[in-house]
Amino acid sequence: MRLRFWLGLVAVFLVATGSIAVALAVRANDYDNFHRLQREQAVRAARQAEAVTELSVGQLASAVAFYQSTGNISAHEFDLIAAPLLDQGALNGTAFVQRVPNAERRRFELERAFPITERGLGGQPRRAGGRPVHFPVVDAAAAENQVGASPPLGYDVSSDPIRAPYLHRAGRSGKPVATPALPLLTGGSGINVYLPVYRDRAPTATPAERQGALIGFAAGAFRIDDLAAVTTAAVSPTVEVQLQEQGEAIAGATEALDDPASAPIKVADRTWMLVIRDPSRPGIGLPLLIAVFGVLLAALLGALVVIWSRNEQVQELQREVSQDPLTGLKNRRRFEEDLRTELARSQRDRVSGALLMLDLDNFKQVNDTLGHSIGDRVIEEIADVLQGRMRETDVLARLGGDEFAIVLPRCDATEAQGVAEAIATGIREHVPHKEGVPPITASIGIAMFGAGSQADLESVMADADAAMYGAKAAGRDAVRLSALSDA
Repeated sequence: MRLRFWLGLVAVFLVATGSIAVALAVRANDYDNFHRLQREQAVRAARQAEAVTELSVGQLASAVAFYQSTGNISAHEFDLIAAPLLDQGALNGTAFVQRVPNAERRRFELERAFPITERGLGGQPRRAGGRPVHFPVVDAAAAENQVGASPPLGYDVSSDPIRAPYLHRAGRSGKPVATPALPLLTGGSGINVYLPVYRDRAPTATPAERQGALIGFAAGAFRIDDLAAVTTAAVSPTVEVQLQEQGEAIAGATEALDDPASAPIKVADRTWMLVIRDPSRPGIGLPLLIAVFGVLLAALLGALVVIWSRNEQVQELQREVSQDPLTGLKNRRRFEEDLRTELARSQRDRVSGALLMLDLDNFKQVNDTLGHSIGDRVIEEIADVLQGRMRETDVLARLGGDEFAIVLPRCDATEAQGVAEAIATGIREHVPHKEGVPPITASIGIAMFGAGSQADLESVMADADAAMYGAKAAGRDAVRLSALSDA
């Protein structure tokens, strides 16, 4: 009896210890997965913020080209340029800063035309000859939703000890330069980006040549709150977000985040750090571990709960994976979901639609003779050709290998054949980037659905697939309408 008792206690101890070990291993694995996903969120949000700012800086560069070719621009010309800059990007304000060597005459003209609401703070730069050089704001515009006035016209940026070093750095380097976070003249906190404008066709190979050819700057203002909002929109609503500059928080959470993930955000020549913390982190509490120690059933149940939770997370990630990794198109699972939706809509609205099944002809020869890396490149190029011919409402997917599928909503047979012929022509005329790749053609099968038809997904796909193989049998590089659809 005593022996069985102690053997039972040993068995309970061993099972409880084993369950705890499994729970701890699963917990460690879940934390590794969590940290990886948190890092991916940070990188995705940082890339989104960079994309928004790069778009605006690129638009500023286009404005620089216009300023350079035009010379002296009018206020009306500046307004025409400023409007799209403020409407399409993340810029809160933009300005043209002019280089004025003859300070006294120009300052008088500026004060007469534009009353100066702020004065410089000293430290004006001087040219070799000793004459002061000023950089006043001669044209400025701010976003319509910004509270407060536009930047003060006539404001001498070169007299601003905070902004002046970055202004002159841009002029010497010939590249866009960003300031650290500072109070914006339009109100709020943000950063300025300066892009130099040189005389048209003037040599700018050396700093000295750039300094001599400099006629002014295109300036842009990004609000810190706007940049933070872009990053927040790219993560889950519960995630804490913080924007740091040289280790100091300038937006978002003010206190240090515990166990965060970070990613850099580069604007022009300056880098900020995006720091996030996802509070929905996995784990097993101490009470559960104590319960596992005491009762075998609690130990087993705790292990099952952890495994179930882990499996649920994996399934959730799998549900989110709906994209073909090679082409970025929808994969088969997502395509079938969209096709079912379109079938139901077409039957409800009694309108016709078309399913196109597309298979590249003799594509196996490309993989066999040139290798799978070249074959993958060809698949990516064909995907680009297809995307260039799709409407916004069309559904395009790669089903696998060299097989693609397209859903054309609200489309009759004649229109579907016309689209298919255009696609076949585009693929036929496409010139592969890699030399040695043989000409690529496609066989396309069309199946119609809707307009009173009760066809389901399987039958529609089977009809389109049969039509596609009919096109191949007819000699390839052809379009074939399903016999059922034709009837």
